Amino acid sequence: MLERYVYKGNRKLRCGYTTGSCAAAAAKAATVMLLSGKPIERISIGTPKGILLELEVKEIRQEIDCITCGIQKDSGDDADVTNGILVFATVRKTKADILIDGGTGVGRVTKHGLDQEIGKAAINKVPRSMIFNEVLEVCEEAGYTGGLAIIISIPGGEELAKKTFNPRLGIEGGISILGTSGIVEPMSESALVDTIKTEMSMLTAGGCKYLIATPGNYGEAFVGGTLSLAPGKTVKCSNFIGETIDMAYEFQLKGLLLAGHIGKFVKLGGGIMNTHSKWADGRMEILCSCGLLAGAEPALLKKVLDCVTTEEALDILKEAGLL
Repeated sequence: MLERYVYKGNRKLRCGYTTGSCAAAAAKAATVMLLSGKPIERISIGTPKGILLELEVKEIRQEIDCITCGIQKDSGDDADVTNGILVFATVRKTKADILIDGGTGVGRVTKHGLDQEIGKAAINKVPRSMIFNEVLEVCEEAGYTGGLAIIISIPGGEELAKKTFNPRLGIEGGISILGTSGIVEPMSESALVDTIKTEMSMLTAGGCKYLIATPGNYGEAFVGGTLSLAPGKTVKCSNFIGETIDMAYEFQLKGLLLAGHIGKFVKLGGGIMNTHSKWADGRMEILCSCGLLAGAEPALLKKVLDCVTTEEALDILKEAGLL
């Protein structure tokens, strides 16, 4: 267990480590045993964040020409569907090069715009680099100059992937091996922003020049049902409106349609680009400003300020003929 903590909302939360760290540790452990012929119980790896991990090696399987080792994923206090899974690495000797691929339960890329090319295992660049560097270090220490074939697998990964964004992103057959820092920070917002960016990258690589951004399921249902707009061009942006608009500029979109509830989107009128309530509210104040510009009387504006929901405020404005 990783004894590292962060504080979020006055709560002390324990950090964990990524599937990428698990894959690197499993590959390193299997390589050590393959080249030394000796079993080990624990393995240490470095992470891009600079934190050293010492992890328990599980379910070691030795065959004639290869070694398989497992590392158990620990997400800490983060709500992660991959928490507790076993990530395995099977390592065997080859004539040259260190080759990394995915096996059972690791997804395959089927669309352009993702971290890996179409047809490759969904093992992202940073985890691939971690696996390669850890294994190379073992080879150098052992004086081994041949090659290695490394297969990363996750039993049950195909079923687990249905609970993730992978099917939506065009990754089929399993989950992805992820992680840019090697460490999981609970309630990480950067992971969600990365997912939004990945989805936008995939859609624009497929030729989309106009996209629709919705905070969640209700907005998406409205776009597909009430508006009857083309499916497959909608990105769920959660509360990260500002970041999504920045990405639209980065990917040189011609247009971005925002579709969602006014309770969130009215905040944009006040320059609030993250619509989560922990950052700011301002809904009634913004509606009041609009009411004032539309000629509302002070008594009406006070009623709007006293509202709890935007629906209630809109009813007041509608009754006054100002909607």
